[in-house]
Amino acid sequence: MTHTITLLPGDGIGPEVAKAARQIVEAAGVPVEWEVFSAPLEDGQRVGEFPREEAVASIRRTHVALKGPMATAVAEGAPSMNVALRKELDLYANLRPVRNVAGVSSRWTGVDLVIVRENTEDLYAGLEHTVIPGVVESLKIITERASTRIARFAFAYTRKNGRKKIHAIHKANIMKLSDGLFLNSIRDVAREYPDIEYLEMIVDNTCMQLVMNPGQFDVLLLPNLYGDVVSDLAAGLVGGLGVVPSGNIGDESALFEAVHGTAPDIVGKGVANPTALVMSAAMMLNYLGETEASRRVSGALDKVYREGKHTTRDVGGTASTREFTEAVIGALGQA
Repeated sequence: MTHTITLLPGDGIGPEVAKAARQIVEAAGVPVEWEVFSAPLEDGQRVGEFPREEAVASIRRTHVALKGPMATAVAEGAPSMNVALRKELDLYANLRPVRNVAGVSSRWTGVDLVIVRENTEDLYAGLEHTVIPGVVESLKIITERASTRIARFAFAYTRKNGRKKIHAIHKANIMKLSDGLFLNSIRDVAREYPDIEYLEMIVDNTCMQLVMNPGQFDVLLLPNLYGDVVSDLAAGLVGGLGVVPSGNIGDESALFEAVHGTAPDIVGKGVANPTALVMSAAMMLNYLGETEASRRVSGALDKVYREGKHTTRDVGGTASTREFTEAVIGALGQA
């Protein structure tokens, strides 16, 4: 069947890595019609408004999207477009598999864990206001509904994918009501899954333990803000955000994206590494039921990295974006 997929190339190097991911998906033999939405760009920088309403309408129609990086100003400017898309489409589960990539230097080997992050509330939702000049209040909202929903997602994912253990990550020793509600909601769900080992860990200890011994973790379940921080920390264990995928999944739609930055310093130079978005595209293919194509794309990526002849300079190679993409497409026939 032909899949209709919404494509949001993004800012900076986004269009370059999106082009590569699109070519690889098509080379894997998956028939796709792309609905493309992007803001006007000049030297990789957004110079016009992103057509958010049209993009959201498209995703509601296609039920799946692939998205490149989008810039968000720090301490000024408009709210995050990434957060807005997740909230508008109720993409409540952020799924971030983290594993070592052959040939990519890192301090640890054998890392294979999954971050499951609640994606719609908590401090990360950005509900802020000025009380008086010089005093700002941010609202940490935790609900039983959202906490139970993400717990059910995490336990179902763990069982379906043959994983054995979930750590719920929290700060309920201090935020006894909000994080306490998050934990209590998860505990209720955990009782329905006696085959899955359930543990709890305070978030600051989790960060230390990840750096000291990441092998002790399997699936980590976190509220929104802790999930944002810990998922990037986990990516650092295997080489950084350029070599990990991400999916935002709801009951009706899903959006798969690269979570690295827009890299304005290398825009247009043809050296951007599309690995994160290609990995996310492989997750997307699996979501669409194209499991064989997903396996082949992942296998082709692994082959290119194992051989090490056509990797980009950010991981120690010399290949251009085009050369890397062509190598992955060439490896598809052998994957």
